[in-house]
Amino acid sequence: PQPNPAPNQDPPSTGGSVPSGPGFTSGVSYSPYNADNSCKSTQQVATDLGKINGYQVIRLYGTDCNQVANVLAATKGSNVKLFLGIFDIAQVQKESETIANAVHGDWSRVNAVSVGNELVNKGTDPGAVIGAIGQARSALKGCGYSGPVVTVDTMMAMSNHPEICKASDFCAINCHAFFDGKTPAEKSGEFVKGWVDKIGQATGKTVVVTETGWPTQGDTNGVAIASQDKHQAALSSIKEALSSNVILYSAYNDMWKKNGPGTFNAEQFWGLNGNAPSA
Repeated sequence: PQPNPAPNQDPPSTGGSVPSGPGFTSGVSYSPYNADNSCKSTQQVATDLGKINGYQVIRLYGTDCNQVANVLAATKGSNVKLFLGIFDIAQVQKESETIANAVHGDWSRVNAVSVGNELVNKGTDPGAVIGAIGQARSALKGCGYSGPVVTVDTMMAMSNHPEICKASDFCAINCHAFFDGKTPAEKSGEFVKGWVDKIGQATGKTVVVTETGWPTQGDTNGVAIASQDKHQAALSSIKEALSSNVILYSAYNDMWKKNGPGTFNAEQFWGLNGNAPSA
């Protein structure tokens, strides 16, 4: 169902200018899908983003559902920058052009562009990812973009394959203490910072955490308990340990995802703000 437009809705507020690439002090990820996997409308995206503010960077994962244009429209008039994503490395040119068409030449709204999400972790050859980074950098440059281009992967994949970091303009890692099973929520910040330091020292590059958080419900994983209280404890710990270059996962629960034992039946429940208001 289409929600009614909110009256006099203000765009998300950030305060001050936001850098391109590393250096931002707050970020959150967002996905524009309904529970049935259909695309959210322009108005639904505006409703969702109108209910969150205080973030300098919003991370998107792909270019489907007109999401780049919709999120740019929803955040117009604010200082929010987008951490954009080319999801399919077999469609780099097409997705680059989709991004370019959405920004209409105003690349100042873009913080960075990622090429793939956790591809090496899922078994993609690192060489293929490195090739896609180069292809994207060239395609985006041809469209007028000269900002950072990276691939995003898990901290383990990035640590085991530092070449994908070295091919990127900075290291971008998804790092979730919950899946460690040996780290309680209250130690999440220490866990994530440990990986940031390790990968930064190994590569000599700045590390940006492109996903981190804690589920509000799901199965217990060792000492990692999924609950609302533990979610808040984890976020507090992360914010205390890392004051910049962190994108929290996720703005809302992702009810379009499927829960399963491999992710402790918590896959849908990482939202910082519960279910999306446009749901």
